[in-house]
Amino acid sequence: MVRAEDLMFYESQLLEKGYRYICGVDEVGRGPLAGPVTCSAVIMPLDDLIQGVNDSKKVSKGKREKLFDIIMQKAIAVSTVSYSQTKIDEMNILNATKACMADAIMSLSVKPDIVIVDALTLDIPYKTFGIVHGDALSYSIAAASIVAKVTRDRYMTEMAKVYPQYDFENNMGYGTPKHIAALKSVGQCPLHRNSFIGGILGRK
Repeated sequence: MVRAEDLMFYESQLLEKGYRYICGVDEVGRGPLAGPVTCSAVIMPLDDLIQGVNDSKKVSKGKREKLFDIIMQKAIAVSTVSYSQTKIDEMNILNATKACMADAIMSLSVKPDIVIVDALTLDIPYKTFGIVHGDALSYSIAAASIVAKVTRDRYMTEMAKVYPQYDFENNMGYGTPKHIAALKSVGQCPLHRNSFIGGILGRK
């Protein structure tokens, strides 16, 4: 099991350089056919680590839910923003993700001294530090990934009650065989990204 201390390499370097409020930011939902992209920015206390924090993809759903509550309780500052499928279609997914991340960072109640981001260039007035696969290497980004994942999953689970035919509660909008079969048989719903499903529905 990965210990929280194992994800502190980059944060420790930044702390030694005098940075105090270190913000981690991450996104969930770049790849699904439906639903928003959700971005979270967190500033965590780095002298009181939460054991079990890791890349959200490596943590079970039940554990993510528990960690989410602890992160929200302990965080110095946390902000989560979602960009709808409409914005994704208008801006394209990369630009929507960057803008969503920037909005989350700028909405924090505490100004960060530096932002750790998973290898994206953001238009923000703060110094940034990019780490490839940051959600698996940085404690702060991992915490952000859990907040974003739980927030988006809860939303998609609620939307499954409105649009039950697409199995959103299990696929979270990703293109599983059951989801694609429903798309082809009953068509799209308002949550679907037109820029993602054209090929599936035979549109150019």
